[in-house]
Amino acid sequence: MLTATVTEQQRLIDAANAGDERAFEELVAPHRRLLQAHCYRMLGSTHDAEDAMQETLLRAWRSLSAFAGRSSLRSWLYKIATNACLRTLERRRARVLPADRGSPTDPSVPLKAPMAESTWIEPYLDELLDPSGVAAGPETRFEQRESVELAFIAALQHLPPRQRAVLILRDVLGFSGAEVADALETTPASVYSALQRAHEAVDRRLPQRSQQATLRALGDPRLQEIVSAYVRAWERDDVDALAAMLTEDAILAMPPTPSWYRGRDAVLIGLRTHPLNGELRWRLTPTRANGQLAMLARIWEPALDEFMLVHTAVLTLRDDLISRIDTFIEPAHLHG
Repeated sequence: MLTATVTEQQRLIDAANAGDERAFEELVAPHRRLLQAHCYRMLGSTHDAEDAMQETLLRAWRSLSAFAGRSSLRSWLYKIATNACLRTLERRRARVLPADRGSPTDPSVPLKAPMAESTWIEPYLDELLDPSGVAAGPETRFEQRESVELAFIAALQHLPPRQRAVLILRDVLGFSGAEVADALETTPASVYSALQRAHEAVDRRLPQRSQQATLRALGDPRLQEIVSAYVRAWERDDVDALAAMLTEDAILAMPPTPSWYRGRDAVLIGLRTHPLNGELRWRLTPTRANGQLAMLARIWEPALDEFMLVHTAVLTLRDDLISRIDTFIEPAHLHG
């Protein structure tokens, strides 16, 4: 089976080198979603990840004749993708969540004006993940969905870019120290030194329990109850019902504005002030993003005679209560 696979891969490489674009597309198709998720971990942005993946595929197409099989196709593609991301990071500051860049906002005042779009981490819908859900191998520390959780993505963005690359390539994708060293054109000793520093920095920022562990512990029936209660409360403007679902230290963030609220009372005041003040008609659709419970929230637009998407909310649970609501607002509705 392996020989047949290698033979088929070589056939596609030969055809692509002869100018067959369809052969190239078939060659890279199994890697597309995984490469895009890799770029998202590096960059914290769905849009930047798509751009980096497209750059990766273009460079791979142009340099395929130089691929001599000294490494696997997978490691070669990730080397190109990682360096594409590193070039992007040279041109801009790291993305973060609002709580990483300022103090909590007074919920009784209007939202602050949005900062530059490139400032903030963006959500990553689970539908973009590899549907097989197969881990890269026994050397990985993080499963696929755990490695896109908001807390993990936020922690990664605080690492220097090359440390970030080392940790992702080694702990998420399971590449050997030698493969990581080749991708970054350094030594295995330097890789393991960077990895140790990255572990120390990331472990300080990660919660004790991942969202994947929390979701598994709760089980599907309880999760469905939480989702249904959240949808029902939001669509009915029932702030009191939401209050019962929040931890005392709950956070509500609303990128791309820098405004964010900390504490259940502040969150409830903020919700009553605008989104759930009874003036809007809401429709929520449950989904999954960043390996977490999430909602696509729409409001009724009478002039258009339809519900329009206004935000994607990613929920972080602590036991069976909501400890964070990261509400990624669509820019067109910031001042609506």
